[in-house]
Amino acid sequence: MTSQPPSARVVLLSGPSGSGKSSLAARTGLPVLTLDDFYKEADDPTLPQLAGGGGADWDSPLSWDADAAVAAIEALCRTSRATVPLYDIATSSRVGEESLDIGQTPLLIAEGIFAADIIGRCADLGVLADALCLRGRPSTTFRRRLLRDLREGRKSAPYLVRRGWRLMRAERGIVARQTALGAYACGKDVAMGRIAAAAAGPRIPVPGPAAQKTPA
Repeated sequence: MTSQPPSARVVLLSGPSGSGKSSLAARTGLPVLTLDDFYKEADDPTLPQLAGGGGADWDSPLSWDADAAVAAIEALCRTSRATVPLYDIATSSRVGEESLDIGQTPLLIAEGIFAADIIGRCADLGVLADALCLRGRPSTTFRRRLLRDLREGRKSAPYLVRRGWRLMRAERGIVARQTALGAYACGKDVAMGRIAAAAAGPRIPVPGPAAQKTPA
């Protein structure tokens, strides 16, 4: 697939769980790839476990299929389409798949808590437009995350509260780690501005008989 030049690029949107990635991605009006759909299933033997027998550690990058996510991003950027999984967080299982077609857009958003972990790989493939990490107040993130997860019935209420407190205490470290991986930490307004700038950038030409040489 790497022999075909990309016709689109990706903005990787990371940030702590509950930081507002999905809502911001929707606001852009761009095609969105939901990276949380690449979680491993509950019976996967490679799932990392919490210490003390607390079950699977869904906040570890090892709970996620990075290879499949990168393959989908590359396919979307080079061919405009990819088959992607549909994941049910409540049951920790894949419930199907769908065909995603981004059409002629030169930019898409790939959002998820592990987006920063594939920054280097997307850059090496030549498809990276920008990498952002949404950040805010940990208390606000905690409240937003808990309300969302309870409303969607993602897990039991006691589990969600325990996870929420743990993530709130770890939030600054999560942002620091994602920044160290190459993501630009910012609020929503700055993120929207950077995405708009990336969308307004020069389009990567689609190869064809009449394609002209790209200026240096």
